[in-house]
Amino acid sequence: MVLKMFLIIACLLLPFAVYGSVIINEITWMGTNVSYNDEWIELYNTAENDINLDGWILKAGDGSPEINLSGTIPAKGFYLLERTDDETIPGISADLIYTGALGNNGENLNLYNSSGNLIDEVICTDTWPAGDNSTKQTMERTISGNWQTSQNPGGTPKVENSKLEEVEEDGPMPTPEEKPTEDAPLTAEPASYPKGIIFNEILPSPDGPDAENEWIELYNQNDFEVDLNNWTIQDTTGSAKTYALNAKIPALGYLVLKRPETKITLNNDGDGLNLFNPNEEIVDSVDFGKAFQNQSYSKTSSGWAWNSNLTPGEKNIISVKQASSTAKTTEKQKELSEDRPLTAESADINLSTQKSKPPVWLIALIVAILSAGVVIYLNNLLSSHNHSGRGTQNQF
Repeated sequence: MVLKMFLIIACLLLPFAVYGSVIINEITWMGTNVSYNDEWIELYNTAENDINLDGWILKAGDGSPEINLSGTIPAKGFYLLERTDDETIPGISADLIYTGALGNNGENLNLYNSSGNLIDEVICTDTWPAGDNSTKQTMERTISGNWQTSQNPGGTPKVENSKLEEVEEDGPMPTPEEKPTEDAPLTAEPASYPKGIIFNEILPSPDGPDAENEWIELYNQNDFEVDLNNWTIQDTTGSAKTYALNAKIPALGYLVLKRPETKITLNNDGDGLNLFNPNEEIVDSVDFGKAFQNQSYSKTSSGWAWNSNLTPGEKNIISVKQASSTAKTTEKQKELSEDRPLTAESADINLSTQKSKPPVWLIALIVAILSAGVVIYLNNLLSSHNHSGRGTQNQF
């Protein structure tokens, strides 16, 4: 009977002994010196046996990220989760790639097994208790279960956490400034990156499907090639998406990025884009309002304008519709000036001119009267002459 009860209790406790041995061991909530997007999370198996993680879930309290785990975590081994891609930690392969960012002001993280039981949790609602966003030192778990800031930037992915002296068993860990000077980590100066990489042309509303035909164009104003590895583009409206660049842009050249590659959706009702260098500094930005069908938003010498001439990978050619319209207006005004209606002043002048000239009929009447008078006068003169001649003959 006693043996039977012991076996029942052992069966009940065994799952907790196995599953409870997986802990959240290290969190890079601040990203790395390469990019703030390079976040990663490390799990550790304290048990002496491998554990199958199929069906397990690591979930933030606000719902993002929510990561479905799979595969196996080895006994006394690590399980590395990298955000977005496997380029976060050079030379170390991720066990799982996930999406979703950790908030810099803290998160509640819960680890559930395949039965939905809570196995481990990190309660950091208001702030992260460890880690440094400036130096990119990670947040590590200590043997006592507390949290400490890693000794070096980048932390200890897939290896034993830093061994730092704790002030007291349950007290906070010393910050790097409290450690002896000789042990303090050296903070490297931020790398310098060239300016002059700008947004040049954007097509938010193309003919055909937006998901296939949208694109973003960058231009290099420098007279030398620029390596854009780990530069990022982020849209600012709606569900913001960040794309990490991995390309070179030639001197005074262009780089066209299509939506199937970037996964960035340009909202037709208006959107914005920011370009970051690896120091997380905004290098350039652009905002646009409601997009016109199959017109690109193009950079000009006087600002941005919607343009019907699409020139991906080439110099922008701005439409001259406005200039043509102005020319037509000028020509129309000229036509109107030639055929313009009479003004009151010009009408008075014409009327007075017309009044000063006698009508044709009146001139004809005067000529007729004068002609008749001349004829009568000549007839009378001739008749008088004839009478004088006869009188002279009678006298002889």
